[in-house]
Amino acid sequence: MQEKDLDTLFQEAYEKASLMTEALPQDVMLRIYAYYKQATYGQFNVGQHAGSNLRDAFKTNAWMQVSHISPDEAKKLYIETINSLTK
Repeated sequence: MQEKDLDTLFQEAYEKASLMTEALPQDVMLRIYAYYKQATYGQFNVGQHAGSNLRDAFKTNAWMQVSHISPDEAKKLYIETINSLTK
């Protein structure tokens, strides 16, 4: 049996996350958001993503905190986080 590639595992984790119904702590939600954004958009760019409300500021801060990792590493961390929450 062939091992699944990172993009396939990432997509499967995204689908699992989309189906989750339980409320998660805000810090966990922000971490998931940040990994997803880093995995799909790469390096954070303040000019493109600056928000004007407190919620956006928290999201922006979370993404900036993981901006040093590669998109592939962000995918791995996203997958690990989602899988740990859905077991």
